[in-house]
Amino acid sequence: MTSLTKIALAIALSTGVSGLALTAPAVAAKKKDEAPAGPKLSPDFLKVAQTAQTALNAKDLATAAPALDQMDGLAKTDDDRYFAASLRYNLEQLKIQNARAANPNAPVDETALAKPLDALIASPVTKQDAKAKFAYQRGILAYNGKQFPVAIQYFTQAKQLGETDPNLSLQLAQAKVSSGDVAGGLTELDTTVQAQIAAGQKPDEDVFRYGISRANQAKLGPQTMTWIQRYIATYPTRKNWRDAVVTYGLAGNSVEKLTEAQKIDLFRLLRATNALADQNDYLEYADDVQRRGLPAEAQAVIKEGQAAGKIPASNALAKQILTDATNALKVEGSLAPLEAKANAAANGKLAAGTGDAYLGTGDYAKAAALYRTALQKGGVDADEVNTHLGIALARSGDKAGAKAAFGAVKAAPRSNIAALWTTYLDAPAPTA
Repeated sequence: MTSLTKIALAIALSTGVSGLALTAPAVAAKKKDEAPAGPKLSPDFLKVAQTAQTALNAKDLATAAPALDQMDGLAKTDDDRYFAASLRYNLEQLKIQNARAANPNAPVDETALAKPLDALIASPVTKQDAKAKFAYQRGILAYNGKQFPVAIQYFTQAKQLGETDPNLSLQLAQAKVSSGDVAGGLTELDTTVQAQIAAGQKPDEDVFRYGISRANQAKLGPQTMTWIQRYIATYPTRKNWRDAVVTYGLAGNSVEKLTEAQKIDLFRLLRATNALADQNDYLEYADDVQRRGLPAEAQAVIKEGQAAGKIPASNALAKQILTDATNALKVEGSLAPLEAKANAAANGKLAAGTGDAYLGTGDYAKAAALYRTALQKGGVDADEVNTHLGIALARSGDKAGAKAAFGAVKAAPRSNIAALWTTYLDAPAPTA
């Protein structure tokens, strides 16, 4: 989209002069209270201006350029200076248009437009709606020249003058971010997105990606999380779920540096959204839960990856994980004795661990019951147990109970993991 890439000046934008016939000033009317019609142009200026305009209409730049140089020296009134700047602007636009036509791939110098635009913006003759458009174009010119504070100045002026281009606010946000005011730019971007949603419009997907990327680069953790959640709530595809979860906690430059146990809960979210992408996702997830003593979950993940065609039958690591998981399950036997011990224990540690084991088998009802026992008995990491309770309830279909459990998670990074799971509960089912 234009607002999130290099912005091209609109060559077709007209000052309104090229279509206006320049004529001699009107003779004063007989009645004293009647004002003369038309612009007040100096006679000597008018003659040269007519020559310049005729040449521009014919795209005869060789004739127009020296005539415009003369006009600059002959201009005496505000109307003279307005028409001189307008025709100069048209001349520079035509030069740019010709340069692009001659070599579409070559860079074009647009800086010559700055002087006539500044004159048109400053002129008392320029009408407000035209002045708003000129300020907007001047901001684009400054942005393309990496003069971001200048771009902010003109974009802001254009808004104040009533410019209604739908990309203006996005461009102002981008200019603020590029100037180093990332927080201010993201606030502007947020205002724009909220306005679009309120108007029943769906913001462009690139807007959310831009917000996530810039917030994360600036290490603005809370803002990054907000943009991630809004992105996947608006565009809940499996790819976007994976991108969002990886950006938050599974990549090298993640928003958070997570422990293995915390990462497992993100892999569980990818599994719930069918967003595990390739054999690496399945193998890392399975290996992590296997090493944390959850063989049933490791076995289930590997088998799902193989059934989905993501893990080749010949993969050595997958075979090893399956073998180790199968052996561990034989040694482990039934979970019922552990469940009984957990219910009789003095604290909730065994109940939490046994709940994790049941979670791995897909017995979400027993997992949830044990997590509640663990919280009641105490002696556990309440944020971790509430996260797992929320996952068990979410996977069992108890949306209200899951939200309550996730809402009880207080401290980051677990509160952010819980927030992602809550977004999953509220978002439409992930699409391809």
